[in-house]
Amino acid sequence: MSIRILKIINYLLLILIVISVLVPFFWMLSTALKSENEALMSPPQLLPATPHFENFVLALTVAPFLRYFLNTLIVSVSVVLLSTIVTVLASFAFARLEFRGKNALFFIVLASMMIPQEMLIITNFMTVAKLGWMNSYQALILPYCVNAFNIFLLRQTILQIPEDLYTAARIDGLGNFRYLRKVVLPIAKPTILTTMLLSLIWIWNTYAWPNLITTNDDLRMISNGLKYAFTQTSGFVRYELQMAAATLVTVPLIIIFVCLRKYIFAGMSKAGLKG
Repeated sequence: MSIRILKIINYLLLILIVISVLVPFFWMLSTALKSENEALMSPPQLLPATPHFENFVLALTVAPFLRYFLNTLIVSVSVVLLSTIVTVLASFAFARLEFRGKNALFFIVLASMMIPQEMLIITNFMTVAKLGWMNSYQALILPYCVNAFNIFLLRQTILQIPEDLYTAARIDGLGNFRYLRKVVLPIAKPTILTTMLLSLIWIWNTYAWPNLITTNDDLRMISNGLKYAFTQTSGFVRYELQMAAATLVTVPLIIIFVCLRKYIFAGMSKAGLKG
């Protein structure tokens, strides 16, 4: 098979992937601009006859959207900060420090990546219930503070830093924390930003866990709060408002990704495959 045909096949596959990714976003935005009747039409209408931009305003007023958004913001910022601290310290320890059982412990961290998060829900729920943390911010935040993939990714980046720098720093009297702050953090900045964004996306999109431990509507996050927020007493769902709210939720992540994309690509490339 010629190189030209292979390129054509690759481009066709890429086009199919792009279409499969963009179609849901297109349908979400299209539904968000429809009237109530258009959103319930069968067969569905591809585009609204007249765009209803007021749906975005109604989405903010009909449901406690701002409360859900504030809860999501509080939990997301807390998770990103705490998980970043844990990731940086753990990655540096696995990459540069020598202690008993390091390889076994790192193997356990890697093995935890193979366990679906859904399998941990029952154990985490029992722990939270015994601690009396139901309907609390700590129950929403703490289970997400350790991310095995982020630890692995940042460890790989730190391993790319020449070990001679660490040895020279130790000879010059630089402690581990000062070396981490002065040398590692500036070099590993793209990867750290990547892990922060991955943590943000993870907690922003999570549904099962917040839905399980929050029965108080004032503590619901966007991911589980919007499911019933636009359901009328008659049982009908205002899909156009639901999609408008989903659009408002999605836009911040897209903006963050666009602004940080060069750091994300650099961070993923710097991680490499060094073991």
